[in-house]
Amino acid sequence: MKAKIDKPAMPQSVVQQIVQLPELAMPDLKVLWRKLFRSDTPTHNRQFLERRIAHKLQELELYKTDRNLLDRNKRRIDALIKNGKARVREADYHLVAGTMLSRVYQGKEYHVIATSTGCYEFDGRPYESLSKIAFEITGTRWSGPLFFGLRARPNAKTPTKK
Repeated sequence: MKAKIDKPAMPQSVVQQIVQLPELAMPDLKVLWRKLFRSDTPTHNRQFLERRIAHKLQELELYKTDRNLLDRNKRRIDALIKNGKARVREADYHLVAGTMLSRVYQGKEYHVIATSTGCYEFDGRPYESLSKIAFEITGTRWSGPLFFGLRARPNAKTPTKK
């Protein structure tokens, strides 16, 4: 008989939980289903249950409310009510956490990862803006969103005819 191992006080990461799904006995899988979906299992197909449980675990862990987005939408709604028309959308580049931006510059490829705090990670260090990272890479001032291709280059003004 195997000795019972105490579970850690901290909850397991979603990845660890998903990796352990195939190792669970079918009755334990059904208990987990009832806990997550608050209903009986719709089928006895193990593969279906594992996939749906994995999806639900990710959904619960990764679905977070972006406070900045809610505040920005509230300001836009208030302006619409006050003025009767919508303003031009604010230029913002708040990326989903984990988004990786890539750029090849002078033959070298650079990668930047968006973090959940609204900052960016480059070469293992956090940066507040993409523009600071673009400066770090090029040594000259750049618009970060333009450098990483999040915004199109503005068209050059054509000379006016006389």
